[in-house]
Amino acid sequence: MLSSPYFHVITSIRHGLADWYPRMKSGLLWCVCFVPLHDAVMAASPGQPVVARTDMRFADGQDVIDVIEKGDLLTVVEVRDAEYVILTHDGTQGVVDKVNAVELAESTDIYSQLIEANPNEGRYHTLRASAWWALGKNEQALDDFNTAIQKGYRQPHAYSSRGLFHAANGDPDRAIADYEQALRLDPDDVTPIINRGAVYMSTGQFDRAIEDYTSALAVRRGNAALLRQRAIALKASGQLDLAIKDFDSILETNPEDVAAIMGRGYVRFQKREYASAAADFSAALELNPTDPVAWNNRGYNRYQIGRAAEALQDYDKAIELEPEYALAHQNRAWLLATTTDESLQDPSEAVRAAKRACEITSYNSVGDLSALAAALAANGQFETAVGWQEKVVEAAPPAVQTFASQMLQRYRDGKTYVADPVAAQQAEQEAATAEAAARVKTQNEAAKAAAAKQLEERAKQDAAAERDRVGSDAG
Repeated sequence: MLSSPYFHVITSIRHGLADWYPRMKSGLLWCVCFVPLHDAVMAASPGQPVVARTDMRFADGQDVIDVIEKGDLLTVVEVRDAEYVILTHDGTQGVVDKVNAVELAESTDIYSQLIEANPNEGRYHTLRASAWWALGKNEQALDDFNTAIQKGYRQPHAYSSRGLFHAANGDPDRAIADYEQALRLDPDDVTPIINRGAVYMSTGQFDRAIEDYTSALAVRRGNAALLRQRAIALKASGQLDLAIKDFDSILETNPEDVAAIMGRGYVRFQKREYASAAADFSAALELNPTDPVAWNNRGYNRYQIGRAAEALQDYDKAIELEPEYALAHQNRAWLLATTTDESLQDPSEAVRAAKRACEITSYNSVGDLSALAAALAANGQFETAVGWQEKVVEAAPPAVQTFASQMLQRYRDGKTYVADPVAAQQAEQEAATAEAAARVKTQNEAAKAAAAKQLEERAKQDAAAERDRVGSDAG
């Protein structure tokens, strides 16, 4: 079946500012501000960095536990009405008023003030670079990243941050160079190794990515995120059994890691272990029954093991949860158009489902167009099917060009979709040959019977003529 990949998998992982902070300490501390501010600001979300607008300190009674300086990056742990629960650079967890922290994209003025007050401090250029980047102003960001290093701020994270910038902006060679410089400065920091692995993943250098994730796992043993990334790299390199082993390792520690269950299910699908894949997606649905992707994926694997009726129910559920889920509409169209279960065949509904998929993707998905052509052929609309299949042939990647062209010829011949056109053509030729042979045999037998009857009639005529002659001679 010519269709787009049916499962959506994470392809990279970014480690940046969050990796600079150690684990949080237990307990919550309240922040006392040296210079309180009261401007209205937009709220950040948990996990996002915010920037201190002023100097602050955390106090436990009369004891100062931690000091926050203007411009410090803080990680939001929880959002309250007028407050953030944050994590400081030193790992202290506490509460600050929202007016005293701004989102990274709103912090350029803060860092500009700090740069003006501290013109030789390159660190603030690195921080402002991140703010420019968050605003989408990449030229200013790169200029600040470079200026920070030129001013002598050559801490490992200065290079790691610039490496992240290069990687995000499509310059993998410079990204890798920065990560490797960060490693030279701090060989014990695995963050640049992880980020370099992500670049190798994005450039298709899967073996190198596997090496980097393996190195990082030697330090962060059992880390679920790294195991997941290595599993993805192993899958991409075709080492499916090892990928499953990494997903198994995650699930041994946390049996309810839905992402690992989903990832393992997809690898099992790739191995054509459809029943096991369907079981994984069922397990994922037990933990998260509102995930339309899991419903779609289970449906697809159920269809592969002959459970078409249940597959159709799964596609319907996926669409109920996400009406704009084009792939579920496409898979539903394929099933209704090509199933061998006559009770489920519904070519006209297949056409409707395929058109809906095409509408959602603006008729730009080869898989959706292919499904539409197949549905139209199943509905007897071969001329229209040919038109859409011609578009499929134009847009299909080289790997499926031959298949797409074979389908086009079938529709031109007034034939419906088949998964194996070569085998179908051979079977059709064999059937045609057998039919022709049977027809010739029938014709030969008929000719023999006619000849025998003719001989019999002539024999009767000769016998009658002989009797007449004998009677004449006797007279």
